[in-house]
Amino acid sequence: MQIKFLGTGGAFDIDYLNSAALVSLRGKCILLDCGFTVYPTLVHKNLLHRVDYILLTHLHNDHCGSLANLLLHKHVVDKAPKPVLLYPNDQFRAQVYEFLKIQVKNPDKYVEFVPLEHFEGIKAVDTYGVHSEGLQSFAYIFEEDDRRIVYSGDLGKPDVLFDRLSRMPSLPTCVYHDITFNPENTGHTFYKKLLPYMNGVEMFGYHCDPTQNPEDNPIRLVFYQKDLLA
Repeated sequence: MQIKFLGTGGAFDIDYLNSAALVSLRGKCILLDCGFTVYPTLVHKNLLHRVDYILLTHLHNDHCGSLANLLLHKHVVDKAPKPVLLYPNDQFRAQVYEFLKIQVKNPDKYVEFVPLEHFEGIKAVDTYGVHSEGLQSFAYIFEEDDRRIVYSGDLGKPDVLFDRLSRMPSLPTCVYHDITFNPENTGHTFYKKLLPYMNGVEMFGYHCDPTQNPEDNPIRLVFYQKDLLA
């Protein structure tokens, strides 16, 4: 199991690209989010062909904005098999379907929708309303070979995710959590709110401008970990 980030920035951190990652799990490659910088990044790095599965945390543009481009490229340019989009529940599937329908008219022609429960080793954490009021969002937990990777998506409060982790069997765990250095940014987790959860897990911050990182922040940023970048 491995995670490689395609970008580590937020919606306005263009220099650091939209936060997204490729997760290798059980011999498959899963694209985790597909914001507006992700499709061109995959093309420039010659990684588009690796994408077997797609998993979205939510439908903000910096997390799904180039999804249609990716699907059309696979179909029209590469003439490749349809990738599989894993969905945690039927309501989210319907939302993704309507989002894609505006752009590609017939989503079923370009992507196969499969319930997440059919893919062993991935659990979704429902974080509805925790990032943005009324918005469906998810965090994801990946497990393989007695190791665990946790990806927060976008969270204003970390409690719901770490409560779920506290009720799971103990495993070596690495948490990748969105982070903000501005306490007034309620859509993401202020870094000091993550400090109580650092015991017993490795933790890295992403979805931020790394140049704003305060000196007293003990959480390592993904941007500076070159082995975590695709």
